[in-house]
Amino acid sequence: MKALFTILMLVVSNVFMTFAWYGNLKLQEMKISTDWPLYVIILLSWAVALLEYSFMIPANRMGSEINGGPFNLIQLKVIQEAVSLCVFTVVVTFLFKTQSFHWNHIVSFILLVLAVYFAFIKTGK
Repeated sequence: MKALFTILMLVVSNVFMTFAWYGNLKLQEMKISTDWPLYVIILLSWAVALLEYSFMIPANRMGSEINGGPFNLIQLKVIQEAVSLCVFTVVVTFLFKTQSFHWNHIVSFILLVLAVYFAFIKTGK
């Protein structure tokens, strides 16, 4: 159950992260923030990023084998990166209609899934 809850928290965290990093571009595209000074956009992004950290840090603590969780640090990082790109793809597909999905993106995701798989292969210590 810790594994599932960790991954769900990483998904929520990455939704906030994606909006913190790329939401300002959508606001600009919608002509909402075109006249805003850069420092306002940065502060707004930091506020959203605080929400990201409010899920990321507990997810890492709960999921880490250091705290009795099911994942080592490398596995946590690989999961986080795969989740990050999946969330990014979903958000970009729905928010930025000008972006298109091509065969090379699919290959990239397959390689990411393979990276997660290989990170979980048990090797002798």
